[in-house]
Amino acid sequence: MTTRVLTGITTSGTPHLGNYVGAVRPAVAASRAADTESFYFLADLHSLIKAQDPARTQRSTLEIAATWLACGLEPDKVWFYRQSDVPEITELTWFLTCVAGKGILNRAHAYKAAVDKNVAEGEDPDAGVSAGLFMYPVLMAADILIFNAHQVPVGRDQIQHIEMARDFGQRFNHVYGKAYFTLPEALIDDNVATLPGLDGRKMSKSYHNTIPLFAPREELKKLVFSILTDSRGPGEPKDTEGSALFQLYQAFGSVEETRAFAQKFADGISWGDAKQQLFERIDAEIAPLREKYEALMARPADIEAILRDGARRLRERYATPLLAELRHAVGLRDLSQQPVVEAKATASKAALPAFKQYRDTDGRFYFKLTDAEGNVLVQSNGFDSPKDAGRLIGVLKQAEQADAMETPEIVLQVPAGDVLAALAALRAAEA
Repeated sequence: MTTRVLTGITTSGTPHLGNYVGAVRPAVAASRAADTESFYFLADLHSLIKAQDPARTQRSTLEIAATWLACGLEPDKVWFYRQSDVPEITELTWFLTCVAGKGILNRAHAYKAAVDKNVAEGEDPDAGVSAGLFMYPVLMAADILIFNAHQVPVGRDQIQHIEMARDFGQRFNHVYGKAYFTLPEALIDDNVATLPGLDGRKMSKSYHNTIPLFAPREELKKLVFSILTDSRGPGEPKDTEGSALFQLYQAFGSVEETRAFAQKFADGISWGDAKQQLFERIDAEIAPLREKYEALMARPADIEAILRDGARRLRERYATPLLAELRHAVGLRDLSQQPVVEAKATASKAALPAFKQYRDTDGRFYFKLTDAEGNVLVQSNGFDSPKDAGRLIGVLKQAEQADAMETPEIVLQVPAGDVLAALAALRAAEA
């Protein structure tokens, strides 16, 4: 089974080394995995929530698109597009808005943080809070659900948004009586590196301590030599633990190179020599990419054509057909076409079971089959990956005999006959 993996790229600011090591480089490598259909989009609509400088929005979109292309993303092998070039996303946002619970949105981390800050400062709770900030999770859900992504790589602070996307998608499926949307899983990589900045804190534009990814060679050297170090002089052993200089080198050097660099720390390398070696190691990797980046930035029309072509093909293949189906589902139909009178199916819809996948605190992946009231019919044991859990769900959906459910990977919570009846109802609804 092909796994669809979707990654959103916020178009704000100039990319720095932390973005490259923590997001761009691993994502480009992941895009080449077998049995994976990868979606990469520039989240320019999301950026409008914070950035309202039109020229900066345009420039940032160009810089970030050029960065991903220069770093090896292949638009003929992945879906690479600009969010605003797919109008079906905003239409789906409205459909989801009409089923999304306001209570859930009230609990969104970004909105709650803004409200809490206002309250602490004695302001009106919603002072300065735009509807865009409040509705951000619904737009994000539309980004994911429109292409029925299976996995979304996110940091732990974004898990809540994936859970919201699942909730909105499941609610839509329930209201309109069919599994229109795949329910996505958050893909967490705890091994993603977080780089320190010039002052030792996390490299972040908020701290003004970043090293621009494609800074000219001389500027890169100047910035590397400005990294804070302690007062230990040449010949004095130096600690690698907690050293921003060493952590930066580790992010670019091979295992052997990093081991040798650590030995030089123990032998008392001078900070000047250590910074020179760090600069040379970073520049060895970045220089060829910088050359590609500069060539791309000189041809903005080529980047525009790549993004528009990606969106056009993606709309033709997925977005436009799905929205046509969804418009029909919600009743936005051709008035000249008289529908066959449909029997009321409210009761049967309410009785539909649902598979729910989730990741528990032990880091493993689980699923359960529940009825409409939330009663658990089947509970799985843990899996190492969501793909393994999904495969078994696919098998169970086709089960017509009790022996098809005889596996140590699940535990029936009700008699087998009740589970089979629920699966039969689910198959009939999805037919």
